[in-house]
Amino acid sequence: MKKQVKFGIGIGVVVLSMAVLAWLGYGESKTYYHTIAELQTLKGADLTHRMRLGGTVQPGSIHRFSGRVDFVLQGEGKTVPISYVGSDPLPDTFVDNSQALVEGRPASDGRFVAEHVQAKCASKYEAAPGGDRSTPSDPTQRSTM
Repeated sequence: MKKQVKFGIGIGVVVLSMAVLAWLGYGESKTYYHTIAELQTLKGADLTHRMRLGGTVQPGSIHRFSGRVDFVLQGEGKTVPISYVGSDPLPDTFVDNSQALVEGRPASDGRFVAEHVQAKCASKYEAAPGGDRSTPSDPTQRSTM
């Protein structure tokens, strides 16, 4: 065989292999977002997909164990128990009544096993009560600090 034909076949195999790996990686990295109410209606293969859930952390539901943290997310009048088993520490804003977004898979026992947790405490970012939010009317006015 000629060198060019062998080289062409080799390049073709490499390109095809990379395309297959890219397709498989894309399929594994997809994450679906579902509400808590939708989670309870999913059936069959839909329960095997990686997904995200968002809701509010139910007050008093955070329990820390060795290797995991259990809590309950609530939203739309529904609740779902969550077990966080990720290796990253939970954010400082992960407290009762905080908004949380969890990523993982449903377990067969009705729990949701999360590998990632993002949390935001909305009250932390609100303006202070009675704070002056007005700006000076003269933009050239300098601060007295």
